[in-house]
Amino acid sequence: MDLNKIHNVYFIGIGGIGMSALARYFKFVDKEVSGYDKTETPLTIQLAELGIPIHYEDDLDRVPEQFLDKESTLIVYTPAVSAEHGEYQYFLKNGFDIKKRSEVLGLITKDTFCFAVAGTHGKTTTSSILAHLLKETGTPLTAFLGGISEDFDSNLLLEGTEYSVVEADEFDRSFLRLSPNVACITSMDADHLDIYGDKGELEKSFAEFVKRIKPGGKLFVRQGLPLDGITYGIEDESDYCIRNIKIEHGAYIFDLGTPDTVLKGVKFNKPGRHNLLNGLVAFAMAIQGGSPPYRLAEALGTFKGVQRRFSYQIKTDSFIFIDDYAHHPTEIDAVFDAVSEMHPNKKVLAVFQPHLFSRTRDFGDDFAKSLSRFKNVLLLEIYPAREQPMEGINSKWLLKKMTNTNKKLIKKEELTAEIKSQNPDLLITMGAGDIGLEVEKLKKQFDYAH
Repeated sequence: MDLNKIHNVYFIGIGGIGMSALARYFKFVDKEVSGYDKTETPLTIQLAELGIPIHYEDDLDRVPEQFLDKESTLIVYTPAVSAEHGEYQYFLKNGFDIKKRSEVLGLITKDTFCFAVAGTHGKTTTSSILAHLLKETGTPLTAFLGGISEDFDSNLLLEGTEYSVVEADEFDRSFLRLSPNVACITSMDADHLDIYGDKGELEKSFAEFVKRIKPGGKLFVRQGLPLDGITYGIEDESDYCIRNIKIEHGAYIFDLGTPDTVLKGVKFNKPGRHNLLNGLVAFAMAIQGGSPPYRLAEALGTFKGVQRRFSYQIKTDSFIFIDDYAHHPTEIDAVFDAVSEMHPNKKVLAVFQPHLFSRTRDFGDDFAKSLSRFKNVLLLEIYPAREQPMEGINSKWLLKKMTNTNKKLIKKEELTAEIKSQNPDLLITMGAGDIGLEVEKLKKQFDYAH
């Protein structure tokens, strides 16, 4: 497909974080853009403010007429939308060019020097750090991010077209549409078992992704993963390694070893060893773009973060509120470890909204174990996303497996009152569903209260 011959781009599921970045990109390069989504959100409102018409009913009559010209229109859809969706079925039956988001990313980036970030955890933070480092060192790049970068206040960075940064998403094997020059794999924990069936199939898919790297390209892998590549790690024998970690004023100070040199006194402001690893591999990848190591090390110290990735909403002497996208047991463990390291001796209350019935079922015992590390937990009902309910799988089922001294299943509308009654020093909200929409409400309540 020649994107130059496409005049109109229509999105089914335009409000998704990755889809909205693509919509912004096509609007920026002067294509006509429109789309459907199920519900209005802050992201769709922002797109509408850019002049992108969006509707919220599955109704072909709401699709602007020019997007019904199949010769000049590309249809982009997300797998989160049902195959029975009326508009999707119309475009499919009438011979339109229909592509998944990942295929379109592959088309956009195939003629660029492409950096791809893969792994079951850490993709958005790592790609956001990488985009920040490259921007700070003057690299002409376009970055498509799976979250809102606090450095750019956007999920899209447009600084040029020579280089690109993308997230290589393992869901639905999407990352097999990419052909990167430089890639990393941060983790390969079992996930998306509704797609893969078991961890072995997931690992095979990552091995296939490695084969997609262009000849002469580079692969970075976290130390301990069963893949051949340039390694990175903390306090070990990795090719790129962080050593001598100290914590000063809520920031990490450390030495960063590369195959050629050691950079001393590097600073990084995001809590959590998992985030340190994300910063390290972003640094290692950025070197492949030709940026000087000392400049990249300076830029690491100015990275602000990504919305909903260990994001401080309130940080005062008397009260701290952190929000995180954690939706897998490994990610909940990482949040617990980061909180324990940076804020010891605080009375912590964790609020968690499980995401997907299948993920809750597949990792029920692991979720219970990770959540039970927190003394105090409020559990919301499962966010279904693309799934129908499953008999016997609900938050009450998960709650029974947990061993916390203080655990409670509550409704979203009860959150504020329950948090106030428990009066924590530190509040954490976690989950990939619509719990993110509660954050602003809670922030208003507790910013005022403290």
